[in-house]
Amino acid sequence: MINTVASIFIIGLSGLLAFLTLVPFSKIPHGLVRAPAFVRLQMLATALVLLPFAWVLTSDGWRIFSLLCLVVVIAVCTASVLKFTPLWPKQSKSAEAALMTDTDRHIHMLAANVKMSNREYDHLIALARREQPDVLAALETDQRWIDALAVLEPDYIHRYDVPHDTGYGMMLYSKLPLKDVQIRDLVTKGVPSIKATVTLRSGDEICLYIVHPEPPVAHEKTTGRDSEIALAGLEAIDGPLPAIIAGDLNDVAWSTTTRRFQRVTGLLDPRVGRGFYNTFNAYVPVFRWPLDHLFHDARFRFVQMQRMPKIGSDHFPISFKLVLAHRPAGEAPTPEEGETEDVTEMIVEEQARDRDPVGTDWEDEK
Repeated sequence: MINTVASIFIIGLSGLLAFLTLVPFSKIPHGLVRAPAFVRLQMLATALVLLPFAWVLTSDGWRIFSLLCLVVVIAVCTASVLKFTPLWPKQSKSAEAALMTDTDRHIHMLAANVKMSNREYDHLIALARREQPDVLAALETDQRWIDALAVLEPDYIHRYDVPHDTGYGMMLYSKLPLKDVQIRDLVTKGVPSIKATVTLRSGDEICLYIVHPEPPVAHEKTTGRDSEIALAGLEAIDGPLPAIIAGDLNDVAWSTTTRRFQRVTGLLDPRVGRGFYNTFNAYVPVFRWPLDHLFHDARFRFVQMQRMPKIGSDHFPISFKLVLAHRPAGEAPTPEEGETEDVTEMIVEEQARDRDPVGTDWEDEK
């Protein structure tokens, strides 16, 4: 009886894992379809553990079915995440020795989704004072967070605050000069982004985008999130300046959306060939994945990337150091036929939708 129950459980779980692994490839832009892509690492680990039990506890045709399902899960999940390990060539090229020493061309950025209801302000303040980034970006900031972080103002001459009590607030502090700063709802009303021109100590100018699109949810399409990520990228490559896009993209590095974003923009991901740098969920070690990202123009070189200690949020902060080079290096995938046109059409359609952003009540304090 025990073996029968175990066999049924293994068969059912194997089939479910295979379904959840393959369904995101349908490219249907809906939270229920896209969300399983987040847990590729967890599904890979589960399939590897389940494989010997499927061999021992199932029989006949069901054994073949279970093993086939598990092999598919292992193969697909491994192929998805392998590029974010040191086994894969680095997409973002490391800085040469001369650039490493040319610190006037460096930019050090610290990005943190603070979780609006988190009131442990001192953790982020202490981290910023210790790390002394050139640029500090904080997401999910309401007015209480803005007021608390005001103690950092002596270190940061240039400051732009966008307080929201919906979980979509953001702020940008910079030691480096900022100009042409734009605070806009790129796609969905109530979901702001920041665009700014940053002047490095060398005098070179770069373009910085801070974005925090909507998360995928079971009852809503993901086209709002997908459009915002894509629009920021298309704007970045249309501009004359080397660009950086950073923030909580509410998407994993190996997803359909992120891979398409890289194809249509040519922006590089420093995670490729280096590691996962999982930033969410800081509370649950076995359920973590990379949600906080930085993508950059090929004119930058990689210096350092580091996940920082907890600050009381469900996200870990993440630190990036890049240096502006004199010529491009590195190669991102190129667009598939008609892909840029499809993305542009999706953006136009999504901008025309009249709706409230999702998840605006998630951070309500009781």
